[in-house]
Amino acid sequence: MSSSEESTFEQSLAQVEKTLADLKERYAQVQRDQQRQSELHDRKEDVRAQLRQAKSAKLKLELQEIEKQLEALEFDLESRLFSWRGLTEGFWQAVRFGGLGIVIGWSLAFFTIKNPTPEVSQPAPHSRADDSPSRLYSATDR
Repeated sequence: MSSSEESTFEQSLAQVEKTLADLKERYAQVQRDQQRQSELHDRKEDVRAQLRQAKSAKLKLELQEIEKQLEALEFDLESRLFSWRGLTEGFWQAVRFGGLGIVIGWSLAFFTIKNPTPEVSQPAPHSRADDSPSRLYSATDR
């Protein structure tokens, strides 16, 4: 391998290692957040049960605080799972195939305008006055 290929390979390898480390960190954070979310759900159910037995302003405040923490965790989990990189890839896929569809459509339209198909004349519907239902039977059939 030449030195430029080797340096490119090393840069690519370093990028892959960095991406893997980021992915491991994100996975660990998601695991911690899911664990915390489970603990908060359990605590929320405990507080609700206590609140049913005895109405207390302190318990209501704790329940509100737990709900706020759960909302923040859910938002954090959703934002960690959402990646702009994945969105941009989907965007460019849509542009590529949408653009390809438009090009094919315009090409077909241009081709059909340039070379229209001849219209096939349909035969006129068969209509004779003698074919009416009352005239189909002869006088002898009645």
